[in-house]
Amino acid sequence: MTRIAESELILNARGAVYHLDVRPEELAETVITVGDPDRVQAVSRHFDRMEGTYRHREFVTHTGYIGQKRLSVVSTGIGTDNIDIVLNELDALVNIDFNTRLVKEEPAALQIIRLGTAGSLQESVPVDSFVVSSHGLGLDNLLPFYTYQNTPEELLLLEAFRGQIRLQPNAARPYLIEAASTLLERFTDGFHTGITVTCPGFYAPQGRALRGGLSHPDLIEQLSGFSFENRHITNFEMETAGIYGLGRVLGHHCLSISAIVANRIRQEFSKDGNAAVNALIEKALGIIAQ
Repeated sequence: MTRIAESELILNARGAVYHLDVRPEELAETVITVGDPDRVQAVSRHFDRMEGTYRHREFVTHTGYIGQKRLSVVSTGIGTDNIDIVLNELDALVNIDFNTRLVKEEPAALQIIRLGTAGSLQESVPVDSFVVSSHGLGLDNLLPFYTYQNTPEELLLLEAFRGQIRLQPNAARPYLIEAASTLLERFTDGFHTGITVTCPGFYAPQGRALRGGLSHPDLIEQLSGFSFENRHITNFEMETAGIYGLGRVLGHHCLSISAIVANRIRQEFSKDGNAAVNALIEKALGIIAQ
């Protein structure tokens, strides 16, 4: 085995991984990710017992218990560039020996569940509803920097997407990864399910025109109209495909669940997005803690 150099895996003075400021013993096997650092407490306030809190920059981690279930909740910030940091460091915490700097012989698989927000791309998926992402379809550029394998079903779906969605040359190199089936099957009652598109930005990459002109003015219409073997794109946001992609690369079980705060087809926005997010947290924790 090759020792991982100090410049590649950076540890701080207390022996914690650099960006998250978490040590291996401080992380649970089930990890909830949220974008907003302030949302970490919105999750951990449901803990029966708090074990520890850790913070560095926008990365906040709380580890504790609901009953006998040990959980960690971690803020990622916005975008797949931050997902690259968080997923790699979560993986390092369970799969690299920090003393020897060697990869462990027996890999560990985390359960990583994103609880976030998204915009609906279907009229039938209203604001304040919840969407479970059956697949993450990335229009960002993260996963092409890694080696990974698609399933035959993923390749068929991706080929259909490339055939139906007209992107400008060199605008994106779409990729697609499915959710962990063992997690997906637990979130059915009260949830919509569909493909989630992950965008590299909030404005033009999601079809919003303020003062900058759009190179893809019909993007929302194209995405909402996509169909293949009764699969549709339900929503878009900025992290899911990165989580699913790195979950595939690193061997973790990942699921993304979104509270819908905007419906782009109806041009509606939730009257109380925080209430929708809190309702999602309570519903999801009831399932996760079982």
